[in-house]
Parts: sequence; structure tokens; C-alpha cells
Amino acid sequence: MNIVATPMCKDVLELAGIKKFDISSHPDSTDADIAVILSETNTVMKSVKLKLNTFSQIKESVEMLQDIFEINEVEKLSFKININKLENQKIKVRVYSNFLRDIVEDMGYSLVSQDQNYDYIVYPDYMRNKLSDILLTRDNVVEIPTHKKAPENPIKRAEMRYKLLEKKICMKP
Repeated sequence: MNIVATPMCKDVLELAGIKKFDISSHPDSTDADIAVILSETNTVMKSVKLKLNTFSQIKESVEMLQDIFEINEVEKLSFKININKLENQKIKVRVYSNFLRDIVEDMGYSLVSQDQNYDYIVYPDYMRNKLSDILLTRDNVVEIPTHKKAPENPIKRAEMRYKLLEKKICMKP
């Protein structure tokens, strides 16, 4: 079976023990039988869609790929994350993106809707121009790097985002 993966999914295939695959930003332009892509990506060809925002999503994606492509000889993936979810649930966070909602929720923060009071706002860098200048100058607003400003490796990307949120939100006096 000829597999193609988008660059953001490459490392997950390697973690799953899949050794033979091509990489393309445009899977439909290849002659592959199946594409491994991020969940928000659309293709015409048969595809496996992955969510790679949280450590648990990365682990689930690796295991799903191992099942689909019948890979057995790889050691199980595990992450040790030291997050105080009990303490974090006291912090109200307004989020401006679904992928950030996954991360903020995984870290144990309380998600609030647009009409509720909040302690922090978390938004992706590509939405900077959509937020008012007043919001952007406040200490309780956290911008999260995406796309070219974040590592392609999903584990390094998740680590960077979790550490940034922990530093900006958890470490506040």
C-alpha cells in the first residue's frame, strides 16, 4: 500500500513504526493509495485524519495508525506530564480556536464562553489581527504559535504549547 503523509503528520507515522511513505503538502496530487492528514485537512483520496493537539491525541493517533497499518513491533508510547489539573480548574480561560480548546481542556483549565467572565484569553497567532488592540496589550492574553512558527514534530509542538500556557497562566502570582 502506497502511503502519503502531510509534513505535519510525518513524525507520527515514524512514531507508529511506519517506515515507507511519501511526504506531500498536496496528497491528492500523488499516486498514493491513502493519505495521512490532519483532521482539518480535506482530500479527495481515501485518508486517515489525525488530531495531534494534545499528548493523548498524539498517543491515540499513533495507536490508530499501528492498528490500521498492522504494525506490532513498536514499543508503546507514553508521556509524563506534570499538570496540576485540580489547581488549574480554578482558572477561567476563553479560547479562540478549536485546537487550543483541546489543549486548554486537557490541561484542566475551566473553559468559558464568549459571554462569561474570564481570567485569561488564549488565541492562535493567526487571529492576532482579528482581536482588538486593547485586548492584545493586556497581561492576561496568551498568543500561541501555529503553522510555520511551531515545530512540525507533534510532540515538540505540544510540549512548546503546554509549556507556554503553563508559564503564562500557571506561574502567575
